[in-house]
Amino acid sequence: MNQLLDKKPTVVYEIIDQFNGFYVNMIDRKYCSRVNIPLRTVTNVISNERFESLFINEAIKSNMIELKGHCSLAGIRISLYNGINFEEVTQLTEFMRTFQKNNT
Repeated sequence: MNQLLDKKPTVVYEIIDQFNGFYVNMIDRKYCSRVNIPLRTVTNVISNERFESLFINEAIKSNMIELKGHCSLAGIRISLYNGINFEEVTQLTEFMRTFQKNNT
């Protein structure tokens, strides 16, 4: 279980790093959580809030829910609790790749 808890966030953080600047994790890496990953999207075309709403709405169409960030901090929050299996994390990372490709 501990290995899986390490593997799931590693894959997500790799996607964030791979698209350097498109997805931004505001937390210093040494303090990053294995369970909750907050991030923002960055675009010069439309506001972050609108762009993140687009991300969340498209994710919902792919049956990925509860990605909306904190009510006062906004953004996106990926939660990787025990109930989330690795297949679902892979689906999310593929969605993130596709979303980035379609919106740059």
